[in-house]
Amino acid sequence: MAFPTVRIGLLATILHVLASASPLKARQGAAPTAAVKNGTYNGIYSLEYDQDFFLGIPFAQPPVGELRFRNPVSLNTTWEGSADATRFSAACHNYGVLGTSAGTPFSEDCLTLNIVRPSGTDPSANLPVGVWIHGGAHIQGSNRDPMYNMSFIVQQSVAAGKPFIGININYRLQLFGFLYGSAVVESGVGNLGYKDQHLALRWIQENIAAFGGNASQVTIWGESAGGESVGAHLISYGGRDQGLFRGAIMQSSGPINPFRYNSPAEWDVYYNAITHAANCSTVTDTLACLRTVPSEALDSIFVSNITASIPSWGMEVDGDFIQQNAREALLSGRFIKVPVLQGQNHDEGTALTVRGINTDEQFLANVKSRGPDNATALEIGALYPDDPEIGIPPTLQGRPPASLGLQYKRISALVGDLVWHAPRRLTDQILARNNVSSWSYEFNVIPNGISPTMGATHFTEVAFVFYNLLGLGYPESPFEGTPQSYRDVANIISRYWVNFIVDGNPNSGEAGSHRWPSYSLSNPTIMAFDANTTDLAFPIPDTYRAGPIQYISDHLGSAFGR
Repeated sequence: MAFPTVRIGLLATILHVLASASPLKARQGAAPTAAVKNGTYNGIYSLEYDQDFFLGIPFAQPPVGELRFRNPVSLNTTWEGSADATRFSAACHNYGVLGTSAGTPFSEDCLTLNIVRPSGTDPSANLPVGVWIHGGAHIQGSNRDPMYNMSFIVQQSVAAGKPFIGININYRLQLFGFLYGSAVVESGVGNLGYKDQHLALRWIQENIAAFGGNASQVTIWGESAGGESVGAHLISYGGRDQGLFRGAIMQSSGPINPFRYNSPAEWDVYYNAITHAANCSTVTDTLACLRTVPSEALDSIFVSNITASIPSWGMEVDGDFIQQNAREALLSGRFIKVPVLQGQNHDEGTALTVRGINTDEQFLANVKSRGPDNATALEIGALYPDDPEIGIPPTLQGRPPASLGLQYKRISALVGDLVWHAPRRLTDQILARNNVSSWSYEFNVIPNGISPTMGATHFTEVAFVFYNLLGLGYPESPFEGTPQSYRDVANIISRYWVNFIVDGNPNSGEAGSHRWPSYSLSNPTIMAFDANTTDLAFPIPDTYRAGPIQYISDHLGSAFGR
């Protein structure tokens, strides 16, 4: 989930740079180039950022025609001379209410990545690499979104004396990337969006040295569905470490979540409706038939009511990329053991809460709709009492208005813990038991444009992490009209992220900086970010709502699904 966006910013900057050819030649002499395995790319020098951009670089063969609904295939062609890397590619097909602007081109041919590096980086520089995987519920978003402009945080890395290379990747979304069902599993083509990301990481291993990057110092990093994607890579292929990354950042999601896994047979009801609409239901090989359907026709099916009842998009057990329930994979130690930085926002639950909950009966009915039986629902009700003083967000004072529901703060607290806070804490506990270093946080800042009824809700930290003080991509800048402390928090949090990407640890050792304690079972501590406090960033015990969250963690995978 993200704010509605206006696609502006970095593209406009690039066009401005292209229109100013002579100053670039005076500064750089020529466009930056990089010689990868398949040939040489020409990029763009940005005078404004003093950075080199390489845009729209394919990391796989276009997944079209016979390659639609197949595992991504590596590039197999070379070229003489120089190929153009000066323009964004099309976005993968997007769906959902937020989507992207009407001016954004969409295509199945979208498996590309963008690279931002400090200008003039020599191929021998061996810089660390941060790879951003965008969110959007696995149905929307792209690597061309200016909200995910890498330029500002790469600038932060240079200013800190810790330069790194930033990469944004595209991956197939919604049914193009996460089609499921018996035919999909039997054909070995499940979780294609994750497999796209995996192939992008392989491309980076093989080629990032040409851009001055260090293939052994790659950190994967994402928010929301991007954070779940990072979590999926941690448990991918049964936890077999293929050396594709050495660190992981998960913002507002991770490998564990409370949504129930579907069996292939359960998913067949959706798959069959799709093949019926595409006139493919009567053939022996329905996937082969779907590969022949014109893209526009398939797109219209995917955006129709036919897919409206699909419960969720993303991680499903396919016996290949995802081999078992993520919670069980972590508990059994079958995951890639690399340092982790992860966390949630204080009021995440308001993003997915249900409005109109006014009575205890309605609250309990909503709890039972998520899987628990009546006895479990009653226990949940006791753990989350109807007390607006302890619900979220605290910025909404007293009893909520009827338009939200009198028990809005109660259900929001439960949803936030169920979907975000309990899985994060459980993940931290499992990492600690396996002697894996992790650092966790709680972000509690409400940006401009967000109502007090939402609080520090989902996605609010992204502009701060990216140090996007200009608010590129937002209808209203998150920093407009806010006190200096907001910018200070952005400076602090983005520097922590830089440190982690470069050093594998968020702490810099600078005098005066707050040490971020690594997570331990004996002293569970996380970092709080709050622009309305004197310290702005400070350690706190990870004990909030201890009883309710522990109850949820104990029941994840049983009463609540996964």
